Amino acid sequence: MRLPERLLVLLLLFAGHAASADPIDLKPFRATYVAEWKGMSAANSTVELKHVDGDIYTYSSVNTARGVFRMAFPDALAQTSTFKIINGRVVPQLFGGMDEKERPIKLTFDWQNKRITGVAKERAIDLALPEGTQDAMSLQIASLRDLAAGNLKGSVWMIDATKLKEYELLLEGKARIETALGELDTVIYSSKRVGSSDRLTRTWVAPTLGYLPVKAESIRGKKVEVRLLIQTVEK
Repeated sequence: MRLPERLLVLLLLFAGHAASADPIDLKPFRATYVAEWKGMSAANSTVELKHVDGDIYTYSSVNTARGVFRMAFPDALAQTSTFKIINGRVVPQLFGGMDEKERPIKLTFDWQNKRITGVAKERAIDLALPEGTQDAMSLQIASLRDLAAGNLKGSVWMIDATKLKEYELLLEGKARIETALGELDTVIYSSKRVGSSDRLTRTWVAPTLGYLPVKAESIRGKKVEVRLLIQTVEK
């Protein structure tokens, strides 16, 4: 996987991580992160959770390359998930944005007919919709709500553009780390695609900040490929 693709994947997964994990009440916020590649600042990521109305929320990310990495990401890449909270569960409704080649993605979750339809990578999408399926951002919102409730699920399905993929989630432990927001106690967990033995995303979340992620790493084998670090948060 080329650097632009690796960076985009981590930005999307990590952006999804950054939702408040309160199992009862989602509180709107805005947070910024910096992505590092081999010690160099490669991109900025801004994520925002909004309460639209009733049980409807949107969660958006905008990722912008920095310096020489603008050649890989010439424009800002935006992604938005619209979801509902139904009986305490995160239920995605719409997912839209652009892929790493700036091709539009627009997916609709039809829970009544159990289908995902739309367009991605310039292809028409029409897939069966398994119970509990999430998109790239709502996946981690749901996972962090489970984490806050002490009920992190072992695996979950996610729609990734044109394919459904199963991810394993694992609680790894706790650590106190230094961040741009100060020293914080964190809970560490990882996510890995089922069948992928050498790639995972490890995330540090701060319970005192509503389980907001403050650090994440995309790891291949024993090598950290991309690192994301929190810079600011507004609630």
